[in-house]
Amino acid sequence: MLTVKENTTLVGVSELRKGIEKILEKARTGLVIIEKRHKPTAVLMSNEEYEHIQQVVETAEDIVLGFIANGRYKKSKEKDYVNIESLLK
Repeated sequence: MLTVKENTTLVGVSELRKGIEKILEKARTGLVIIEKRHKPTAVLMSNEEYEHIQQVVETAEDIVLGFIANGRYKKSKEKDYVNIESLLK
């Protein structure tokens, strides 16, 4: 196990098999990068960190989609829209 940053640790697969409890404890407070043959294969992180990342990604997607929708709205004309009454028929 090698700490490369304050909250990031590198762990080999063989170390993972031997010391899972210690590695899970590290993952609760930071990132654990699992390496196989000296190549990063996976990352362990706390569930809180994962949920935070998911929330950030969803917010970024919403912002991008908002910009796309706004651009389309600005380029649209009245004839591009369908009247709600005609949809309800």
